[in-house]
Amino acid sequence: MSSRRTFLKGIAGTLALPSLQSIVKAAPAVAAAAPTRLGFVYIPNGVNLDLWQPKGAENISESLSPLSGLRQHYSVMRGLDHKHANSNGDGGGDHARANATFLTGVQARKTSGADIKIGVSVDQVAAQQLGHLTRLPSLELSTDPPRRSGNCDSGYSCAYQFNLAWRGEATPAPAERDPRLVFEKMFGSGDPKEDSRRRLYQKSVLDFVLEDAKRLNSRLDGTDKSKMDEYLTSVRDVESRIQQAEKFRVQAPEELRPNGVPETYKDHIRTMYDMMVLAFQTDSTRVATYLLAHDGSNRTFGEIGVTDAHHQLSHHRGDPEILAKIALIDKFYIEQFAYFLERMRSIKEGSGTLLDHSMIVFGGGIADGNRHNHNDLPILLAGGGNGTLKQGRVIEAPKGTPTTNLYLSLLDRMNVKAERIGDSNGKLESIAS
Repeated sequence: MSSRRTFLKGIAGTLALPSLQSIVKAAPAVAAAAPTRLGFVYIPNGVNLDLWQPKGAENISESLSPLSGLRQHYSVMRGLDHKHANSNGDGGGDHARANATFLTGVQARKTSGADIKIGVSVDQVAAQQLGHLTRLPSLELSTDPPRRSGNCDSGYSCAYQFNLAWRGEATPAPAERDPRLVFEKMFGSGDPKEDSRRRLYQKSVLDFVLEDAKRLNSRLDGTDKSKMDEYLTSVRDVESRIQQAEKFRVQAPEELRPNGVPETYKDHIRTMYDMMVLAFQTDSTRVATYLLAHDGSNRTFGEIGVTDAHHQLSHHRGDPEILAKIALIDKFYIEQFAYFLERMRSIKEGSGTLLDHSMIVFGGGIADGNRHNHNDLPILLAGGGNGTLKQGRVIEAPKGTPTTNLYLSLLDRMNVKAERIGDSNGKLESIAS
């Protein structure tokens, strides 16, 4: 019994809790302001620009219509480029370069061998300076299976195409696609043997710490009790859905065993978004990236009636029927992003919300998939940045502005010191409130 109690205490010690004012008031130290979180979400293969880009100063369009209830929480960026995603003498490979350059602003060395070379990505610049403040320096998510070697696009290594985050010039930060593993990374013991014992007990992490949580509840006021209940409910909900997805895997014959992810793409996306929300809410990390799909992805979208492969559709040649299908895919991705932002807006934190205290970049490294162009990219900037961002508009950057100028400005708001990111040549001051 004593060994089990020790084990449970070890689990309890890893469970990060939301900020509770009742406990802060009782402590002698002054409560700190809510931390600023930074997230990046990547969409592949370009968009239907005619339906994506707003026609005037309003930050809404046909493709962005799922965000209509969130107009004051995001802006549409215009005029941002990634010149190092262009061939610049390297020939084909726009999809690999789009992925590799998106967060680095650096031209990828064209190779399918081990001598890959890119630059440190903006998220990892932040993680290197802020990572010591949280359980995880950063969180890398994807709904794609990983590929870390081989030739994926016109002589470019798969490592370029399947990774957004780069810790060093030749060192990607691989993304995790299994929500179970993401959850255990945040809430597990950190010891594989202990985590195995936890699964053997077949109880959730929260069940193990319920006794301590009840004891903590006696010290909370009404507002914080509600916050604690909301937090515990959200964790249980995510874990329940992961367990539900795994039921089929356990019952199926070994040769049909899935990867432990939800059955549909929509559910997979939303579960991973929930992982990001939980990571930010519990201050498990303040930096996250999410690769919805690698550029060049030929995923189909039967859920919305699009059975053609996405990459093939992106070469639309101006065909109205094909462009209409691309627009459906664009809106599908925006609907999931709206779900994510709504989740963040629903979580109260101090005098604001989790969304108020975050900065989320959503977009891709290709504008029009038919032209493979990397200028005036489809990019949204969401969140309040702890009061430092003015949202609800279209922000026009001077023509030819490096996307990395935006990133440098976001790092500045997190007090992360960086003279430059990739090809940045200044800061984008127009995002300021």
